[in-house]
Amino acid sequence: MYDWANSAFTLTVITAVLPLYFADVIVGPGGFTIGGNVYSATALWGFMISSAALFVFLCAPIMGAIADFSSSKKKFMMAFCYTGSLFTALLFFCQTGDVWMTMGFFVIAQIGFVGGNIFYDAFLPQIAPPEKMDWVSGKGYAFGYIGSDIQFAMSLGLILMHDTFGLTSGEAVRWALAFSGLWWGGFSIFTWMYVHEAAAAETIPSKYASRPKIIAYIQIGFARTAATSKKIAQFKHLVLFLVGFMLYNEGIQTVIAMATIYGKEELQLPSDVLMITLFVIQLVAMGGALAFSKLAEKIGTKKAIIMTLAVWSGVVVYAYFMTTALEYMILGVVVGIVLGGSQSLSRSFYGAMIPAKASAEFYGFYSVFTKFSAIWGPFVFALIRQISGTARLSILSLIVFFFAGMIILYFVNEKKALEAKQIEIF
Repeated sequence: MYDWANSAFTLTVITAVLPLYFADVIVGPGGFTIGGNVYSATALWGFMISSAALFVFLCAPIMGAIADFSSSKKKFMMAFCYTGSLFTALLFFCQTGDVWMTMGFFVIAQIGFVGGNIFYDAFLPQIAPPEKMDWVSGKGYAFGYIGSDIQFAMSLGLILMHDTFGLTSGEAVRWALAFSGLWWGGFSIFTWMYVHEAAAAETIPSKYASRPKIIAYIQIGFARTAATSKKIAQFKHLVLFLVGFMLYNEGIQTVIAMATIYGKEELQLPSDVLMITLFVIQLVAMGGALAFSKLAEKIGTKKAIIMTLAVWSGVVVYAYFMTTALEYMILGVVVGIVLGGSQSLSRSFYGAMIPAKASAEFYGFYSVFTKFSAIWGPFVFALIRQISGTARLSILSLIVFFFAGMIILYFVNEKKALEAKQIEIF
């Protein structure tokens, strides 16, 4: 249900409605001047995604270590969740020319989204046995695609029929953004009510006991992260996967974040084509996540991920040459097939290789690699667009990330990685 809840933010805010509203209304076709330089909406969007990712990149492992020690994964998760959903709803107040306010609200909302997912993902090894991890992860993504499509369809109906509701098009968009925040926060109540976490098994060590609890937890978090880092060499194949994941996820996250604004600014496609394509992607991705989960059970998770990356490589090449709305929609179907599979299998593949008692900390490292890739992908995309004046070279450049990630993933030894998870860390 948390996938159901927060995926509305991914589709409506990150991918569909806000990029168009940001480009057309908030910034406008003339761009926005900062320090004497004019920045396009595409460039600013890439920089915003990178800024939020950088914040989480710096904090994730420490927060994960604190959450593991204090058994507070759910508390961290819901704090990020409700902060993100609140600032998503506050986007309702952003109108023409409110560039700085929009960027500020969106960056905080994005931090809430990616931060909450660290602790959400960390529950996976605790609620699913290894042989079911691919399926449970895939089912989570499938529920996310269903929930986001329902919320998006309602938002799209509001935008397209704004006259019926006595709203201007801009007001309808702002209500759709607020609605996605309410959907995220509202449906997260199911997770808050029904997901339970065992009480902390460890007590605060005596050398920290005299300090205020929050200070003690922070120091313990740093100490546990340092202890894990010292033993990281013993998790060689886990690290190898993380490096490969960081590279290919660079391409995936950039496509997700920039696809709509690419279609709007570079291809000059009408908004209804972009919205319909996104709706179709979510429907197809639901089946893709479940189908690739079953495929992984037959051929192995690593091979299934590599298959998705081969398709992703073809996607960015096709995107470089496409010019019409039909081509954009066809590509959307292909993206939908591999989107859910590549994301859900990466999450479960990693979860099967980490020590269960340190899942939040290790998913903190996972998030570091995820967000580190989310920093550079959109940044490079935005930089190439700013220098060259076209986003076609930006989209084509992503093939480097898919190829490099695929090659590194090939050398990950699953058996040795599973053996290493038995190592005592603390």
